[in-house]
Amino acid sequence: MRSKEFLVDFTENRKALIASVAAGVLVLAGGGVMLGRTIFAPSTVDTPVAAEEGEHGAREDHGPEGFIAMDATRARSAGIVTEAIQAGGLGAEVLAQGVVTATPEGEAVLTARADGAIVRINRRLGDFVRAGDTVATMESRDAAAISSERSAAAAKLELTRSTYSREKRLFDAGVTARQDLEAAQAALAEAEAEARRAQGAAAASRVSRDGRSLAVVSLISGRVTRSDAKLGAYVLAGTELFRVADPNRVQVNASVLAADARRIQPGDTAVIELLGGETRNALVRSITPSLDPESRSATIVLQPDGVGGLTQGQGLRVRITPRGEANNAAIALPEEAVQSFEGRDVVFVRTARGFQAVNVVTGQRSGGRIEIVDGLKPGMTVATRGAFLLKAELGKGEAEH
Repeated sequence: MRSKEFLVDFTENRKALIASVAAGVLVLAGGGVMLGRTIFAPSTVDTPVAAEEGEHGAREDHGPEGFIAMDATRARSAGIVTEAIQAGGLGAEVLAQGVVTATPEGEAVLTARADGAIVRINRRLGDFVRAGDTVATMESRDAAAISSERSAAAAKLELTRSTYSREKRLFDAGVTARQDLEAAQAALAEAEAEARRAQGAAAASRVSRDGRSLAVVSLISGRVTRSDAKLGAYVLAGTELFRVADPNRVQVNASVLAADARRIQPGDTAVIELLGGETRNALVRSITPSLDPESRSATIVLQPDGVGGLTQGQGLRVRITPRGEANNAAIALPEEAVQSFEGRDVVFVRTARGFQAVNVVTGQRSGGRIEIVDGLKPGMTVATRGAFLLKAELGKGEAEH
């Protein structure tokens, strides 16, 4: 009898244990699915969502739907470039090719101030120089003549000063007439003018104190961008020897058609496209009043916001948005900013914690750019170059779930 009761109790306990284990497995499995699942709803930008409790009761924040957590440092290391959205579709933009040049005060041409031979070169191509530094030294007969005139003018000035002082004393003593004093005073004024002229000529030619050589001096601080001077070469006055450019004083000259130039005014905004997909904002400073006789185009002078990534002589593309045409519902972006995901066009908007996938409606395409007619607003920052990496990251998460 006891054996039978023991067998019944053992069977019931075993059934209860199996049921408990099965229920635990279902709970864990259900929790795992809820923890690992990511729902894609790209219309929500950086909206916090409720996180499920982890295995040990910890809260895990998976971000909003369609969200990819990525800080700025990781994004830069991955090669992801962002761009701030501006109002205006493809029709509002003026696309043009430009070149980075020095501002009028950003480049100096160093020439020979007199005929002579180059006897010393102090700076090479690419070297940094300060304003007033001697870049090269020349020996010149003209330098000797200029120095001689300076010395003669100084000696004459000293003599006339002495003569005037003597005549002034005699006149005050009543010995000489006033006309003698006035003659001495006129001679002094003439000698002073001659001394100033000779001294100015020597200073302009950078003649040394001994009068044997003259210096080629930099007018601005910057780097030597061109060097045509050869040691021992005899050059004529006015020959270009060096060019010095200040890398911090640059502008962008863009060539546009005459019809587009009439739409642009000083103060209009522009975007400069750099290598690697990066961009830099700029303002229109001026427009040339005439057209180039060969290209039949006008030159638009742009003042960039900063000089990082800009090098004199560098060619690039610019996008100019004339005022009055920016109030357009459409937005233009690089084509690579729009990615196709699960049959929808999405753009990745930068948020404080990463990137949020947003559904967009696209329009026409032209020149490597695409119009966004719905889904984005001006002022947002979106991923352009490297957006496909975010798409891959999003697809990876979906595949894992």
